[in-house]
Amino acid sequence: MSLEIKQVFIIDDDESVCRALSILLLTFGFAVRTFSSAISFFQAVSNDVPGCLLIDIHMPGIDGWTAQKQLVESGSKRPVIFISAEKPDIAIERAFKVGAVGFLKKPVDGQVLVDLINSACEDALLVSA
Repeated sequence: MSLEIKQVFIIDDDESVCRALSILLLTFGFAVRTFSSAISFFQAVSNDVPGCLLIDIHMPGIDGWTAQKQLVESGSKRPVIFISAEKPDIAIERAFKVGAVGFLKKPVDGQVLVDLINSACEDALLVSA
């Protein structure tokens, strides 16, 4: 197991969600960067930078579904976890169909999120090894 700090990128247009998730994840030892839009993420982070993404589904401009599509088309191997206030019925199925490793309904359970990120990061290391 690597002693490297795991990088998490949060893409959500709600500043309070970004702040709350950042505090939670920093407490668990993750490195965190937040973005208020998918566009700002794509402009700031090159495709070769490793990390796990938490992406809100409903955002102005590029929504979470479109952002995931662009990530897949770019060849990104980063694990993606969708977060949304949307009812999970249809969204969960769609999230997994587009390659996400998880879907969490807001407000998220902190321990479930941390466990999912840890699992996704470990799986991503196995795939890239």
